[in-house]
Amino acid sequence: MEQKNGSSFTGFILLGFSDRPQLELVLFVVLLIFYLFTLLGNTTIIALSHLDPHLQTPMYFSLSNLSFLDLCYTTSTVPQLLVHLRTADKSISFGGCVTQLFLLLGLGGTECILLGVMAFDRYAAVCRPLQYTVIMHPRLCALIASASWFIGFANSSLETVLIFLIPLCGRNKIDQFFCEVPPLLKPACVDTTVYESEIFFFSMIFLIIPVALITFSYGWIVRAVLRIKSASGQRKAFGTCGSHITVVSLFYGTAIYAYLQPSNNHSQDQGKFVSLFYTIVTPMVNPIIYTLRNKDMTGAMKKVLSRAHDSR
Repeated sequence: MEQKNGSSFTGFILLGFSDRPQLELVLFVVLLIFYLFTLLGNTTIIALSHLDPHLQTPMYFSLSNLSFLDLCYTTSTVPQLLVHLRTADKSISFGGCVTQLFLLLGLGGTECILLGVMAFDRYAAVCRPLQYTVIMHPRLCALIASASWFIGFANSSLETVLIFLIPLCGRNKIDQFFCEVPPLLKPACVDTTVYESEIFFFSMIFLIIPVALITFSYGWIVRAVLRIKSASGQRKAFGTCGSHITVVSLFYGTAIYAYLQPSNNHSQDQGKFVSLFYTIVTPMVNPIIYTLRNKDMTGAMKKVLSRAHDSR
């Protein structure tokens, strides 16, 4: 951006919840508790996936990847938000805003791909159980994970450059608590229709294609499960996929609401609370969903705790 277009200022002002000062203390306490639970839950899943040999499978490799993504995602926004909620200074440097947007888009894009891959893993486990270890080979899993990270951050690089090419004409107030695409388009002093179309196109790719893959995978899974004559077998198969379906619904529901509808369809306050949901609530509940609904994970947790107790 040219200097006259706004790149000369040192940073942005994140308005966040400054228009509701009575709400800031309550939010600080609630978000701090949520953040600590997020750190504890996701770190536990990563640790258990590495400590228990029974969890060193493609499914739990993807799950530990997902937990690491959630840790990074929430840490890129929440600590800064907690500071802003307790101080009058709501600023973020220009470089800090660019870095935050780059990380959020990269991590979010990677998670979109990874959730799609996890659906294919569940399809292979339920519909091709005899060929599962051949299909989901450890090298293939590592390659897919690496490709997910690369594609997610390659897209993030492109989108971040596009966003910060938009002239702002000295406007540096963002009506959000972190640097996100829709609010960053608001202060622009030019028509952003072309930019919005480009961002919408990339969002469609990273949201709709994985959703289509997930839908296709679960269509075959349901078909296979309904052929199982045993009711206990059906429950076991659906239980294997239930946690993933719940996480997918939470993640894609809020992401589609935030990115794939016209910005004038909802108020900025709605946008802020939806953003709170997918930056802090979803990463916190994911470990709860996976541990409470998963016998392997709860069993591994009991074993680790019993070992720690016996070693005292």
